Amino acid sequence: MYIYQIMSNSFGYLDIILLGMIAGFIILRLRSILGRKTGHESKIYPNFAEKEFSMPQKDVQPTKKNFEILEGQDKKEFLKGAEIAYESILTSFANGDLIKLKALLGSNMFSNFSEAIKTRNKENIKSEFTFIGVKESSVEKYEKIKDNLFATVKFVAEVISVKRDKDNKIIEGNPDKIKFVTDNWKFTKNINNKSPNWYLSEIIS
Repeated sequence: MYIYQIMSNSFGYLDIILLGMIAGFIILRLRSILGRKTGHESKIYPNFAEKEFSMPQKDVQPTKKNFEILEGQDKKEFLKGAEIAYESILTSFANGDLIKLKALLGSNMFSNFSEAIKTRNKENIKSEFTFIGVKESSVEKYEKIKDNLFATVKFVAEVISVKRDKDNKIIEGNPDKIKFVTDNWKFTKNINNKSPNWYLSEIIS
């Protein structure tokens, strides 16, 4: 009986060993057939594999811009730039910043602004200016004359403006009062100029 138990246990161990060897053999065969994953394989995501992208064709001509009208997105971008220019010009004039003004004004307007600043400085008049914001802006007129574009913009804005004399006495405005101002400014641009900037050419009364 004892010998039978020993032989039975021995056969049990042999079965386990044989099963392990068979399993190992199967794993080795699968690796040789399928290959081993290293973790560096390229990943393929659904809907992105083999995606085709159209290449630009050399014979396609660029779309020619129509300068005869100012509508849609071009108009929105123009008004946005005009509002920025409006604030910058008013603030620069109040501060006497001729460098900034020269980059935003046409030659005649720059001469007028420069003379006004010189006169103000000569009379020792101090200008205090706070720009609150543009409440409304609209293109009142747009036209193309030869190679020049002209756009008249109406601005309605809120500002605080004060002028003081050499003794610091207020001669115009109120530092505690916000006032509405309405201006009509004409901007111009030459279509042959590589610069995208518009310049203030006239202040319409």
